[in-house]
Amino acid sequence: MVGQRALCRPPGLLLLTALCLLHLGAAAQPSRRPCRLPQKLPLPPNSKSAYPVLSNPARPSRTAEQGQPEEAAVSIQGVRGGSVELACGARPTPLLIFWSFTPLGSLIPRPVAVTNGAESKVEAGASALGAVSLRDSSLVLGELREGARGHFLCQALHAAGGQLHVAYSHFSLTVLVPISKPQVRLSEPSPVEGTSVVATCAVREGTEPVTFAWQHQAPRGPGETLVGVTEQILQLDPVNRTHLGWYVCSAHNAVNRLSSDGAFLDVIYGPDNPVITVEPPGFTEEGFWASEKEEVTLSCLAASNPPSHYVWLRDHTQVHAGPTYTIARTSRAHAGPYTCLAHNSRLDTHTQTTVQLTIYYPPEGQPSCAVLPTSGAMTLVCTWPGGLPTAQLQWEGPQGTGPTALSNVTWSHAATQLPNSSVFTCTGQHPALALLALCRISLWEPLRSPTCWTMATTGDQFITLSCEWPGGEPPALLSWLDGQQQPLGGGSSSLAIHVLQAQEDLAGREFTCRGTHPLRAPDPHCRLRLEAPQLAVAEPRVSVLEGGEAWLGCALLGGMPPAQLLWLGPQRLPVEPGASGFVLHPEGSQLHLGIRGADPAHHRGTYQCVARNTLGNSSQSVLLEVLRYPAPPNVTISRLTYGRRRTEVQLQWAIKGPGNLTGFLVQRRASVPGPGAGAWERAAGDIEPESRTRRLGGLDPGVLYAFRVLAMNHHTTGHPSEVKIPADPPFSAYPAVLGAAGTGMVVAMVASLLVFQYAARHPETFPCLGQLLVPMEQSHQQRGSMEGPEARAGIETPSTIPGSDPAQESTEAPVNVTITVTATP
Repeated sequence: MVGQRALCRPPGLLLLTALCLLHLGAAAQPSRRPCRLPQKLPLPPNSKSAYPVLSNPARPSRTAEQGQPEEAAVSIQGVRGGSVELACGARPTPLLIFWSFTPLGSLIPRPVAVTNGAESKVEAGASALGAVSLRDSSLVLGELREGARGHFLCQALHAAGGQLHVAYSHFSLTVLVPISKPQVRLSEPSPVEGTSVVATCAVREGTEPVTFAWQHQAPRGPGETLVGVTEQILQLDPVNRTHLGWYVCSAHNAVNRLSSDGAFLDVIYGPDNPVITVEPPGFTEEGFWASEKEEVTLSCLAASNPPSHYVWLRDHTQVHAGPTYTIARTSRAHAGPYTCLAHNSRLDTHTQTTVQLTIYYPPEGQPSCAVLPTSGAMTLVCTWPGGLPTAQLQWEGPQGTGPTALSNVTWSHAATQLPNSSVFTCTGQHPALALLALCRISLWEPLRSPTCWTMATTGDQFITLSCEWPGGEPPALLSWLDGQQQPLGGGSSSLAIHVLQAQEDLAGREFTCRGTHPLRAPDPHCRLRLEAPQLAVAEPRVSVLEGGEAWLGCALLGGMPPAQLLWLGPQRLPVEPGASGFVLHPEGSQLHLGIRGADPAHHRGTYQCVARNTLGNSSQSVLLEVLRYPAPPNVTISRLTYGRRRTEVQLQWAIKGPGNLTGFLVQRRASVPGPGAGAWERAAGDIEPESRTRRLGGLDPGVLYAFRVLAMNHHTTGHPSEVKIPADPPFSAYPAVLGAAGTGMVVAMVASLLVFQYAARHPETFPCLGQLLVPMEQSHQQRGSMEGPEARAGIETPSTIPGSDPAQESTEAPVNVTITVTATP
């Protein structure tokens, strides 16, 4: 194209000169002039490195006349879009510079530019190379294009020594193209695990050679460079779940380096066999365990893409849907196998895992501690049965830790190695308990010594030997020994009882109870001696006055088993307390018999105190004498009269002769002595000895009574007085007359008042009385007229009631009054 334009246009001077030079250069072999090249070519944007421009050292130019061979062209690299400067020679300014360009694969040079220093000319077709300009003798190519790739020739015309010389400079220009942004292309974006996937890093343009690099980034991890993969194609065969993630490829050449956007490879896989975990964690050989009454969460996880759907089964029955199954409050009923079923909906595949859940529960209550005494030692026993699993028990004592066992642990100790008040602790551990359970036991010896006693059974058939030594930990061992220190039966703790057949030959035999305790040395003991009872009385003869109180005393001096005390009366019968004035008062080993209100007829006689046990009897006698008081003096009745109404009598008496008195007794009966007479009954008692008269009431006027009086000296009664019948009282008319007169006066006064009142109301009936009463009415009327001014002054006068005129009132019949006076002698 450049050649066609040159043929059409008329050649100018510069162009003709250049053509001549070109012709000369073609005909001869001019020497190459050294050229000054730029040190660095500009790079296009986004380029990451600078490439130095190769330069050739300056060499002296050889002329064609010298006939030297032509040197090789200088290689220069430029970047598309950048600029390049080609320097032609280093001599003084030439007369003429001519630049030409020969594309790759062509042998025809094309003119580019020419200059003579004063003016320059750039061929219009040179714009295919870029923005072409001349700077002195150098050719500047800006906005470099790929069409500038080829050979450039600089021909410089110099004048030297009156001759023209031509210098040639050859340049080979390479235009580099930056790499375009890569793009990752996947053969299958969502492959199934185990298949093959090809990833290609596509680059639209860029100067070869191009180097590739791959980077893989997992969804939840940092980016990872795939070492050793530098090819444009990445083949994953077979693909697996580790290949899932973002893939980025980068490409670089001599100009630049660029990376692609990420492409996501979604690998479909699973589900794997589910993995089951339990919170709170607890592991057994069969699976997991959880404590009773706590919250338990079962979690299931099966690796899968897309994520699995989970279903929980128990005994082939669905109990929950979802990855976690929570039991809010576990019980023993929740124990058993649990299956987690995982399902991949994309691949329609299933997997499952089954685990055994065991519910742990502790034993009930707390550990139980006990100590068992043995000969010269003691054994500590700690038990805590039940629970799942069984509890772990361990003893701890003053000398350190002891043995360990499940559910039941024992620990034996020599008694001589332990001080009094030693404390031992049994600690129980169980997985279902957050805190330790424990029990403590303190070893201490019993206080004092054993206590012995004996008693007989009902019917005195057997004798029981009892021995007690309470307290202590462990309890003391007690055993009975006979007189030859031979054991009687086996031993027992705290209380030992031995039964003997009641026999008379046991009297006088001795028995020993021996106590044994690991912390007490030597062994304490107590003794019993069996014997018949022995008695003693306070006084063998007791006297008491009649009606008094007597006490008979009896004391038990000995006897084993303890004897039973009782009193026998004069009739040889046991005395019953509360009957006939008897009182029994036991006091320790004594039994007192009290007799109240002593009566010679019932209480006089010999009493026996009897002591009885299974080995024999013993008795002592006491004589009781009841003495009488002296007889009181005789009594005579001096007066006995009825009252006015015959319901009471007045009695007077007198005493005859000396004697002590404590009171009198009055008796009565309903008739005189004779056939059919009534019995004497008490009319009055507890009469003071100073009294000589008595009024007795409550009599029936229609009954005839007889009375007598007796003197009393305590419980001794004197001879009764003579029997008398009450006499009528003497007559007296004076009271009757006074009563009649008084009654008549009262009746007469009442009758007079009634007559005067009637006469005042009816004056026509009694004229005389009316005349006497009229002046009184007139005086009243005058008094009323005097009060008239006062009424007019503001005092209101009572008004007259209509119809109150006496003339208008009807007359009534006269009133008759009869007065009767009766006198009763």
